[in-house]
Formats: sequence, structure tokens, C-alpha cells
Amino acid sequence: MAACSIEDVLAKAEREEAEKLKSISVHKELELEFDPGNLFAFDKNPPNTREFRKQNKDEFLRSLARDNTQLLINELWKLPTERVEEVIVAKLPEPTTRLPREKPVPKPRPSTKWEEFAKLKGIQKKKKTNLVWDDVHKEWKRRWGYKRANDDTKEWLIEVPETADPNEDQFSKRIKAKKERVAKNELNRLRNIARGQKIKVPGVGLAPTDQQSKTELGKAIHVAKHSTASVGKFQGNLPKEKVPKNMGKKRKFEPLIGDFSAEKRKQLDLLNIMDSKKPRIDITKAVNKQMREEDRQSGFQKRKSPGKKGRKGNFSGKGKGKGKKGGPGGGSSGGSNKGGPGGGNNRKPRKKQGKR
Repeated sequence: MAACSIEDVLAKAEREEAEKLKSISVHKELELEFDPGNLFAFDKNPPNTREFRKQNKDEFLRSLARDNTQLLINELWKLPTERVEEVIVAKLPEPTTRLPREKPVPKPRPSTKWEEFAKLKGIQKKKKTNLVWDDVHKEWKRRWGYKRANDDTKEWLIEVPETADPNEDQFSKRIKAKKERVAKNELNRLRNIARGQKIKVPGVGLAPTDQQSKTELGKAIHVAKHSTASVGKFQGNLPKEKVPKNMGKKRKFEPLIGDFSAEKRKQLDLLNIMDSKKPRIDITKAVNKQMREEDRQSGFQKRKSPGKKGRKGNFSGKGKGKGKKGGPGGGSSGGSNKGGPGGGNNRKPRKKQGKR
């Protein structure tokens, strides 16, 4: 290792110290454009390509970033400052550079039907307090929610009204009325959303359209019939009424819990079919198809070939010649049994009666 002189070591230490304590004044040919509100500094000076090629790239970029950051900090010190909890804070002005948004600006929420009515009539919403006085427990309680004041669901005794049926359950009636109110509020909420998005809300059964199609009318009739207590069991059919298709059929899905062996077997069979090189052939289906094709060909040949002309009837013999035993219409000795439509008749011939 070559010996280093003292002068070289001291020079190197001075360079490192000067690198750490650089001057705050930076010279640029073109002044930077600043946006203190967004803490931006725009450098329009072209980079020195010669120094970029000679020096290390990382050191060159680090030095350039350091100079621009120093100029931005110098610009921040020109702003008015104040002391907050032993810390000097600069007051940033309004930003001048418009930054793009990640998502579009949210649209204002469309007003509901009640809000439009209140605005038309000049009705202003009054804010109610959260706490109200409970006369039963003699204390302040919340107006809504759990442990609210004057909670009628906790009553163990309900007075039956004079006009009501004395045998009617008032507790179940109250629960049913509450469910109906909740369902009505949910329906109104969905209607407000649909009206804000300009979507038509369909009715139950037959949709309110200008001109109903045959399918829609059939669906409306089906819904009207099945809306009775007997679910349409005793409802008669209209003349020339057809049964609507795809009514009352529900899709069947595999259970999400339980035994998955059937699903596993189906998936494995599908993978085996996809992985096999030879195509899978259904023998029964192929045989049936071949038989139908043969029947169709034979039927076509029969229709194409001309039919034989002849007399209709059961004839056991050929022609009108005299037979030794049977004569015309005699037995098998008069001719062959294979010809004619009645050739397969095996009845015994009658005995010929002679003259006495």
C-alpha cells in the first residue's frame, strides 16, 4: 500500500467537510418557478450532459436534487412566520398548481320526495335533543335506540281497545305493525334511490308499461291466480289459456356446507374427460342414432320403390289354374304360400263335396 502524505489526508478531510457544509446560495441560469402552497419547485434548466457522463449518475442526481431543495427552502424562509409552541412555523399561501384527482368529484346527493316538499312549503328541520324525560323511571333517557325513554316494547300488559277483537293478540299485532313500518320505510328509501338515478320502479305482477306483451300478461294472470289463500288451487282457467312457462321453478344449488364428496367426484370426472386423449363415446346413444338412421334409410327406399299391382285378398295359391286337391282357393298343392298378401295363411282347406 502506497504511503499517503499528511497533506493529502488534510485535503481530503477539508473536501468532506466542505461537502457537508455547502453554501445555501445556489446559482442557476434560469430561476426556478415555485408553488409554496404545494411545496413545489419547477427547474427549467437543461441538465449538463457532460458532467452527467463524467461523474457518477447517482451523485449527479443527488447533487441536483440538493440544490433545488435548498432553493425551495430559501423561498419558504421568505414567507411570514410565527412561533407555535417554541417552533417557528411558516404560513403557506394558497396553492396555485391544480393537482389531478384520483377519483371523479362526487355528485351531490339527490333530494328525497319529502325534502322537495319541505323546500316547496318552507318547512325547516328542527333539531331535537337526544335526551328526553322518562315518566315511568323518572330519569333522563335517550330518545331513540337501546334503553330509550318510554319504550313500549317492554310493557308486559297492553290495554285492549274497545273496537278491537278481544281474542286478538295485541303483542303480535304490535310486532307486525312495526315490521310493516320498517318495510315501508325501506321501500321508500329504495324508491328515492331509483328516482335519483332515473330508474323506473317496476310494480308487482304486471309492470306499468304503455303496451304489455303476451308474456307480461301471462305473468300477471299467473300472479293474480296464485295470490289467493289456496295458492290458485281452485281457480279456473280462461278459454284458450296456456300454462305460462318458467313459473314457480326455482334453481337448485349445491349446499355450501356438509358433504362435498359429490362435488369432488364431479370435478374429478370433468378433469379426467379433459385430460383424456381419446374422446368419450356414449355407446347407447351411438347405437340408437345408427338404428334411427337405418330406419330412415329403409323408409326412404320403400317410398321410392313402386308398389306391386294385384288383387287384394287371402290367396293361398298362385294364378287361377286348377289344382289337384284345392282348386281355386284350395290347399297348398295348388301353389306356393309365399306370394300374395295372404300367403302366410295356414288354415286347412275344405274338403270338396262331390256329386251324390
